[in-house]
Amino acid sequence: MEIIGDDTEMFGALLTAQYLRLHHRHLCKENQCTSVLFKYIKAPVPLVWSLVRRFDQPQKYKPFISRCTVNGDLEIGSLREVNVKSGLPATTSTERLEQLDDDEHILGINIIGGDHRLKNYSSILTVHPEMIDGRSATMVIESFVVDVPQGNTKDETCYFVESLIKCNLKSLACVSERLAAQEITTF
Repeated sequence: MEIIGDDTEMFGALLTAQYLRLHHRHLCKENQCTSVLFKYIKAPVPLVWSLVRRFDQPQKYKPFISRCTVNGDLEIGSLREVNVKSGLPATTSTERLEQLDDDEHILGINIIGGDHRLKNYSSILTVHPEMIDGRSATMVIESFVVDVPQGNTKDETCYFVESLIKCNLKSLACVSERLAAQEITTF
């Protein structure tokens, strides 16, 4: 398929809508909120995915995580115990790996316990090839659904979770782009 001029934006929007329909569908109950965030990263998909897929090492790019332990092999159903850095209204989180697809670049997790207010939290993160300035790049899409804690509104809850995800995605971009620049200079 040849894409000319303004058709590129429309084609990109159609692909993004297809990614959302295929991978980012959450059943949102009345007492829950949901949202989708996007981040473009100037690094190739294999590099970005190599960081994202490490369920056992989220601290490589997630700045609020100080430590993570996983017992056993990294497989669907694996649990990780995460220690959260001070400054957040949490200290620990227990998370289960729900989806890890290296071919389609999909990571899905559920938070099943811990010292925080994110009850029934589920997220899906997907990684997709893009071109930025004629170079191989990546579009990361992360969606979530979570219970709205008593005393909070849906807007407040979404804003809080979106802020955390934006920070994580910004950090992922910084780490990925730094590693990509190092790879370019080593040739």
